[in-house]
Amino acid sequence: MAKKATKRKLVGLVSDLSGHRTYYTTKNTQTTTEKISLRKYDPVARKHATYTETKKSLGRNEVKARKS
Repeated sequence: MAKKATKRKLVGLVSDLSGHRTYYTTKNTQTTTEKISLRKYDPVARKHATYTETKKSLGRNEVKARKS
């Protein structure tokens, strides 16, 4: 069964306290153009911290060209 085309992209969330990318989520890039920030638990710092969306691509959203 073919996958349905979607406008949602996979983004990583980085903690402001520890700098680790612990959580991943999807977001609709057409309706939400600004970076998302969520308050989640940071297991490294062992407290709640603000997680912001990474600006670097995770490489899972693009289709890579085949080598010929």
